[in-house]
Amino acid sequence: MAMDFCWFPHYEQGVVHSVDVPDSTVHQLLLDSTAKFPDHTAVRMVLRYLPLGLKVQAQLSYHDLNRLSDRFAAALVKLGVSKGSRVAIMLPNLPQQVIAYFGVLKAGAIVVNTNPTYPAYELEPLLRSTGTETIVTLSGLYDRVLDIQPKTAIKRIIFTDIPEFIGWPFRNSVAKQVRANGLLKDVTLRAGTYFMKDLLATAPDTVPSVRFDTVNDTAIFQFTGGTSGLPKAAELTHRNLVANVAQINAWVPSLKPGAEKFLLTLPAFHVYGMTVGMLTCLKLGGELLLVPDPRNTLQILEIIAREKVTLYPGVPAMYIAIIHHPRVADFNLRSIRVCLSGGAPLSPEVAQKFEVVTGGKLVEGYGMSESSPLTAGNPVFGQTKIGSIGMPFPSTELAIIALEPDEQGVYKFLDSGEVGELVVRGPQVMKGYYNNPEETRHAIDADGWLHTGDIARMDADGYFYIVDRKKDLIIASGYNIVPREVEEVLFMHPKVMEAAVVGALDAKRGETVKAFVVLKAGQSATVEEMRDFCKERLAPYKVPTRIEFRPELPKTQVGKILRRVLVEEEKQKAALVSNPD
Repeated sequence: MAMDFCWFPHYEQGVVHSVDVPDSTVHQLLLDSTAKFPDHTAVRMVLRYLPLGLKVQAQLSYHDLNRLSDRFAAALVKLGVSKGSRVAIMLPNLPQQVIAYFGVLKAGAIVVNTNPTYPAYELEPLLRSTGTETIVTLSGLYDRVLDIQPKTAIKRIIFTDIPEFIGWPFRNSVAKQVRANGLLKDVTLRAGTYFMKDLLATAPDTVPSVRFDTVNDTAIFQFTGGTSGLPKAAELTHRNLVANVAQINAWVPSLKPGAEKFLLTLPAFHVYGMTVGMLTCLKLGGELLLVPDPRNTLQILEIIAREKVTLYPGVPAMYIAIIHHPRVADFNLRSIRVCLSGGAPLSPEVAQKFEVVTGGKLVEGYGMSESSPLTAGNPVFGQTKIGSIGMPFPSTELAIIALEPDEQGVYKFLDSGEVGELVVRGPQVMKGYYNNPEETRHAIDADGWLHTGDIARMDADGYFYIVDRKKDLIIASGYNIVPREVEEVLFMHPKVMEAAVVGALDAKRGETVKAFVVLKAGQSATVEEMRDFCKERLAPYKVPTRIEFRPELPKTQVGKILRRVLVEEEKQKAALVSNPD
């Protein structure tokens, strides 16, 4: 298909159409910034503010971060880690996570990004299927690792703990608190177990000599979101990630090297937090402010105000928490300039209110684990279209294809205004799914287009709009119903804070529309009130026949609503009704 690139005229002034992707590794980003800003703070974690300007914190300069990651790389090689080895990093946002990340890459190994909240039954198939032999984690998670170790290839366990980089005299008090939460435990070393602090203290500063093929060498195993099934490991190469960082920098040309402060509440094991937060910040020589617990909104407000945060990448749930926090007016948030929202649809109400509260620009973008992740975004200081995911990034193509192939088995490319599946092509698109050629073929076609599974349309200006997920379509009495369309109407109700819509089994319609609604604090509503509101704005067959009010919705670690959990609950309820015994 010949692309007309109708979006280029609508790019923000100063944004280039394409980027040059350097032939360099991911860890070269750190090396370059260390050369430019050796004494600047690279990573800082503030746990608590005290009187007289004191802070309970841990921080590393670029020089120290680079040196410690060199040491960790050397230690890994000494333990038997080699090029292509898989090393799981199962940590919250800590300085040690950043050290381990770059240390693994410098050793030539592959980072297996791993969620520390996963229970053993979810963790085991992920680490087993990827052949992970080494894991870096908290001492408090030792029992979980021991539980899965016999069923996996894990040979080495490296422990670290939250207080290790906290300065005197606060380290002991932090340790006491963390121990009470079960995240720190006394561990007796045995064969194959090590303390990270010991490895860093004894390893040389000399980084191992490794030859890299940046185009083909995998840097990261990034598990797909898993909102609709068992996660797969997307193989992201060094080139994929370096390209995406270059594209993000090109998209926001106002970013200031050596002067930005990024707040990372998104977990760095998630592709969005890793690339848009950690890598983009460190590429710029910025200061990365780490928050281990993204649910502590009051602490986030305090950090933004005290540290003068300039960029806050996040998901809508994080911005919703800020604008609805009862003490938001007590904090000066005007330092924020740019917020890139992803992971879930951003409602116009949230975007507008957040910009009023902070004075910064909040724009929606689009990405996937399979694309490192970002492929599209609204112009930050250009023409933003609320409800749109924006336009393709530099060196990226987006297109809409038919949902079904024609008689020759070919998927037709559609014109603007037509609804079909969104496909993506660019240097940030993954190498494939690890050890899963069949799923890779389904995901990436012969022409290099990544099939996203999202239903979308493009307008005449080249802005794209997500309609919904192909797998989430509700078919009721033969009608196709898009859950997102119903959700957007529910979001318009002044009492609604969050909503999710799924298909529930129904004897008459096959499926029917069920809505799960979270009301704003202090509000009350009835099912009839919600249905009447929807009737005024939706076709009759789209109006929810069932509505359930809940205090919260099931979400991933980064705030994506887990529709599959709600669908599974409905299936279980239906099974109980049909088989009460």
